[in-house]
Amino acid sequence: MTEEILKIKGEDIKKGKVPVDIYKDKEGAFSGMADMMVEAIKENNKLGKRTLFICPLGPIGQYKYFAKRVNSERISLKNVTFINMDEYMLDEKTICGTDYKLSFKKTMYELCYNKIDEDLIMPESQRIFPTLDNADYIDQVIEDHGGVDICFGGIGITGHMAFNEPPEEDEKVSEEEFVNSRTRVVKISRETRVVNSFDDFDGAYPLVPKYAVTIGLKEILGAKKVRLFCFRPWHKYVVRRAAFGDCSIDFPASLLQKHPDARIGISEELAE
Repeated sequence: MTEEILKIKGEDIKKGKVPVDIYKDKEGAFSGMADMMVEAIKENNKLGKRTLFICPLGPIGQYKYFAKRVNSERISLKNVTFINMDEYMLDEKTICGTDYKLSFKKTMYELCYNKIDEDLIMPESQRIFPTLDNADYIDQVIEDHGGVDICFGGIGITGHMAFNEPPEEDEKVSEEEFVNSRTRVVKISRETRVVNSFDDFDGAYPLVPKYAVTIGLKEILGAKKVRLFCFRPWHKYVVRRAAFGDCSIDFPASLLQKHPDARIGISEELAE
C-alpha cells in the first residue's frame, strides 16, 4: 500500500478520504491558516459568541500572519480562548519551564501573544497550556463552551496529532480507549524525536525530550472542525497515509477519515 499511495500526484491528492487543500507554498498555507483563525473569530465576535481553538506549536508560521491581521484590523480577542496542544517534559514527572530552549509556552508567547497589542489580547486565563494536573479543567473549558470551534495542528512522522503517538506493538490498546484519551503524560517515539531533532539539535535526537504532556484525541477528534497543515518534504507520505490509507490507530491522523469536518492543507510541492 505504501508504494501505491506515494504514486498519487497532483489534483488526485484531493480525492482521499480526508479532503486536502493545496496552497502555492508553505507561506501560503501559513497565511491561509491564519485567515481561518481570524475569520472564525470575527464571525463569532459579530454574533456576540465566544471562540475556542486548540492551537499547535508545529506548525508555527501562521502566528505572524495572525498577529498582523489582529493588530491591523483591530480584532478583539477578549472573548477568545486558545488551548495549546502540548508541552515537553524534562523527565517523566517534570514539565519544562519557560527557560527551557524548546518550551512551547515560551515560543507561543514569543511568536503570538507578545506580538498582539495589549488592548486586543485575551486575558492570561484564556491562554491555556496542558499541565500535569489540568486535564479536568481543560475538559470543563471545552464542555462549558459547547465544544472546540476549530482544532488546528500538523501531523507527525508517525501520524501523531499533538503527541498522541500510535500504540507500540506490545501495547494492548483498543480503538475506543485510544480515541477517548485525555490530557496526560506520554512517551515520545524515537521516530518523532529524530525528526524533531533536525531543526534544533542538528540531528542529535538524544537531546530531544523523551516525554511530553499532551491533550488527548478526545479533545482533538471532538472538535467541530479539524484543520491540519503539512509542509515538510517527509509529509508527502504522511498526508497520503492519512488521506488514503486504512483508518487505524496505527496511524492516528487516519482517524480523521471518520471526522465530519476535517481537512488537511499542503503546499503544491507536496502534491507532486
